[in-house]
Amino acid sequence: MKKYIFNKTLIAGFITTVLILGSCAKYTNTSPEYSIDSENYFNSEDDYYNALVAAYDLLQSTYANAIVGEIASNNTLCGGENPTDVIGWQQIDQMIHTPTNSNLSDIWDWMFAGVQRCNYFLEFQDKIDFDGKDEMIGEVRFLRAYYHFELVKWFGPIPLKPNQRFKLGDETTIPRSPVSDVYAEIEEDLIYAASVLPTVQTQKGRATKGAAQALLGKAYLFQKKYTEAANVLEEVINSGTYTLVDDYNSIFEMDGENGPGSVFEVQYTDKEGAGFGCLQCSEGNVAVGFSGVRSYDGPLFTSGFSFNVPVQEAVDQFEPGDMRKDVTILDIVAWADSTGATYTKGNEHTGYFNRKYIPRKRSADAQNDLNLTNPNNYRAIRYSDVLLMAAEAYNRGGIDDAKAQEYLNQVRRRAFGDTNHDITLTGDALFDAIFQERRVELMGEGHYFFDLVRTGKAADEIDGFVAGKNELFPVPEEEIGFSNGNWSQNPGY
Repeated sequence: MKKYIFNKTLIAGFITTVLILGSCAKYTNTSPEYSIDSENYFNSEDDYYNALVAAYDLLQSTYANAIVGEIASNNTLCGGENPTDVIGWQQIDQMIHTPTNSNLSDIWDWMFAGVQRCNYFLEFQDKIDFDGKDEMIGEVRFLRAYYHFELVKWFGPIPLKPNQRFKLGDETTIPRSPVSDVYAEIEEDLIYAASVLPTVQTQKGRATKGAAQALLGKAYLFQKKYTEAANVLEEVINSGTYTLVDDYNSIFEMDGENGPGSVFEVQYTDKEGAGFGCLQCSEGNVAVGFSGVRSYDGPLFTSGFSFNVPVQEAVDQFEPGDMRKDVTILDIVAWADSTGATYTKGNEHTGYFNRKYIPRKRSADAQNDLNLTNPNNYRAIRYSDVLLMAAEAYNRGGIDDAKAQEYLNQVRRRAFGDTNHDITLTGDALFDAIFQERRVELMGEGHYFFDLVRTGKAADEIDGFVAGKNELFPVPEEEIGFSNGNWSQNPGY
């Protein structure tokens, strides 16, 4: 049963939520013989383990970050059934989103729920001792860094409350910390995590030393700390823990999950479902069903809701002979002609679908839930991403263009199956080649919008993007209101 670390997710998630909320409840005329609340929960190793699993649980809601991150870029159109289907996504696609966008509120809420669960664990980290607790703390601090990194990418300055839960009223007194302070906390968490986490975990899906180092390298890269990024990413590469899988296609199939090219994956299962009223409750990858072909009937795949459809300009980025193209892009017309599959067209139909993350046929005992519970893991950090980040750091930091070429060409040799497509450029031309390689290697994985933003290219590439505004998304309007004037809105909103 493919659950790994999440085999207690629902129970632990419920317990943690109840404990967090339970301290706010008032009871009168009761004399319970025994009670557990959030202040006296951590009494055994199992309690800490369950709280750890609950902290992992919010990773599954990052399906929204991945699909919306792709829709926000110029790789895809929103799609769907019609122009008002998931209106928040449609607005983001057109760069007309506002602070009242409910889908952006979801990302804010769910990522802060992850932070809250991590801080709950850390608030009581010293209550008891047991073997392996330092590693658990390392995992929690990795997760907190992961959630904070998502928040700072999307919203910029955010409130921080290290090692303590946010409580009602904090929003009126705790300011939004500057981006530099948020990154400082991310760095501190990841440096600690890398110092205590094992190279290989006992359960698939749990954070490792390499995952912490890779995310740290990415955080450095986003801050243009190129020397620091190159150094820590070089440690990941030299560890010998990860390799590029020869068959690019295998990476995104079930047999390729948690493989040697995967640095960190968000684990999903199709055994426990959800409905449209609580998509974050799903133990499956909701983005996969949303990205599927509408009314599909045929081999290999199952039907979906035709969102996140690649555009021709993105498809044309692949060079002749690049074997990644047919893995990344499903040409539904060609597929239907060759297999006899049938389908219907959705809104903004381009004829293309994100093949990496569309629903495959599932097991007979999968949850029957309108295809909202797909087991496709999200490959959050891949080794090829590490190589390309290292290449960028060596090049943009003026450190070593030869090493940058080496890491770029490792990725290209897998893509083309030869050395005939090696890059020998230097300087700015080499950076352009690395940036282009990131686009095609990672297309469909939700990274490109943020790559465009951090390199200052977004205004030139994304229709409707306003420089000085759309680098960040708006803080939800209700959060600004709750702060009672303590927080100001992001510029331009």
